[in-house]
Amino acid sequence: MYKINDYVVYKRDICKVIDIKKKYIKDLDYYCLELIRDNSLKVNVPVEDRLRHLRKPISKKEIELLIKRIPNIEPIDVDEKNIEMNYKKLLNDDNIENLIKIIKTTYIRNQNRIDNNKKISEKDNYYFQRAEELLYYEIGTVLNMSFDKTKQYIIDKVRDNLNEKV
Repeated sequence: MYKINDYVVYKRDICKVIDIKKKYIKDLDYYCLELIRDNSLKVNVPVEDRLRHLRKPISKKEIELLIKRIPNIEPIDVDEKNIEMNYKKLLNDDNIENLIKIIKTTYIRNQNRIDNNKKISEKDNYYFQRAEELLYYEIGTVLNMSFDKTKQYIIDKVRDNLNEKV
């Protein structure tokens, strides 16, 4: 059971439990969640659904292990026709490494377009931004950092880890 002020991940979005409403609808207790990326958004989730829709955020230890694995996480290898379906599937999966796969894939695809004097793909750009948003807000909340500082922190840590290996 979560408590008020706990952070949770609800369907990939990092949220704060701001209230627990007793017997709110049909005699069920509900968590009232506030989305971190937009605190004007509130969501009510039945307490009994917590095992299906809610999880604890990644831990600090898991963050450090994830950052060390980033260079070895492979981008998606799929044809153009199925790329969006794969992005959606990975976004809906709870594995945080899948966000990195999306970020790497979309970055590479857009960089290839830029290198060939083409416009970047709106589809790839959308999934790139969405994956970054989900990844950096969750990690940033755990590390008590802003979105931009979290992004720079991860970039710096990956770079430092790569330099240590050389």
